[in-house]
Amino acid sequence: MQCKKNCERCHKTKERSEDEYKKLINRLNRIEGQIRGIRGMVEKSAYCPDILIQSAAVTAAMNAFNKELLASHIRTCVADDIRSGNDEVIEELVTTLQKLMK
Repeated sequence: MQCKKNCERCHKTKERSEDEYKKLINRLNRIEGQIRGIRGMVEKSAYCPDILIQSAAVTAAMNAFNKELLASHIRTCVADDIRSGNDEVIEELVTTLQKLMK
């Protein structure tokens, strides 16, 4: 698994294993369901603290998704690029981490 540059569109892509793909999609599907649940709570005029608790759960789920994706990125793309002598990936990682920590 290695990030590859798609020169036609100048965007990097990554080939993921079937297992990694399924895990990420399952997490996103659960998060999507949580969001729909929150929308339903708003539509039914649920009590604000109840909605906020569910919103916090979505935030925690997104953080877990980000941690899993970041760990995979570091173990594969970043490590492979550094081994290949592409140290530019370090600055990309730092920029990504700064954006995640806003």
